Amino acid sequence: MKKSVVSAVVLSGLLICAQAQAQLSPLGVWTPMDEASGKPSAEIVISMNAAGTLSGVIQKTLIVTPGASANCDKCTDDRKGKPTQGMEIIRGGKKLDGKDVWEGGKILDPNDGKEFSVRFTPIDGGKKMEVRGYIGSPMLGKTQTWVRVDK
Repeated sequence: MKKSVVSAVVLSGLLICAQAQAQLSPLGVWTPMDEASGKPSAEIVISMNAAGTLSGVIQKTLIVTPGASANCDKCTDDRKGKPTQGMEIIRGGKKLDGKDVWEGGKILDPNDGKEFSVRFTPIDGGKKMEVRGYIGSPMLGKTQTWVRVDK
């Protein structure tokens, strides 16, 4: 009887550790915050694609600007003229060895069609994530804090 109780406690501990580790990842549903209003602007779903790199798609637009196009008219690649809702805005990126940081991918700002290198760093136990978009060096960029959506 004592052996089964100890096994159950060990198994519970392992499950809790696994859940905590899963949270320290960019995988999941996130809301970036609109700089003007401070409110969530969209829901972005980040997953791992078949190549083992990150893919992020705008699942839902939460703030609609009057007169703004629902398409990425300023994009210059295969996303040009396509609807922003459902659009893949994150392409690539892998976890850095020994760190809870994902880097090496690109992120698109569908509002202006610009693409940036990107770094993802989960913070606050994985409840939030620092998303750093940059050109050239991470020192030459901007960081947004995204909030994880509990689904």
